[in-house]
Amino acid sequence: MQKVTGIGGFFFRSEDPKGLSAWYAKYLGINEVPDSYDAPVWQQDTGPTVFAPFTAESAYFGDLTKNWMINFRVDDLDAMVAQLRAADIEVEVEGETYPNGWFARLTDPEGNPIQLWQPKDPTGAL
Repeated sequence: MQKVTGIGGFFFRSEDPKGLSAWYAKYLGINEVPDSYDAPVWQQDTGPTVFAPFTAESAYFGDLTKNWMINFRVDDLDAMVAQLRAADIEVEVEGETYPNGWFARLTDPEGNPIQLWQPKDPTGAL
């Protein structure tokens, strides 16, 4: 059986696509979509990815009107949180350490939920 090998893109609607792309580039280091096929796109590090549908009533994303939340892996959660807070971006660090690592939450300028995750083991092993 053929299976997918990873996420090739994440596409969503935005009130201000150019401005939101610039925000993700500036604060989270995700390259903006290039203007040509010859320009480099954002490259992810190899690592675990969880694909998890939630119930329609789940409060896990925070805002019940949002249908998605993206989780980004980070190497150093404390440094990322400090960087975001230095830019006056509100970040909530979860106080609990989980078997798979540490988490923090924020929203982008349009209120879309973002979770940051520092795995305990970069390979994803528990």
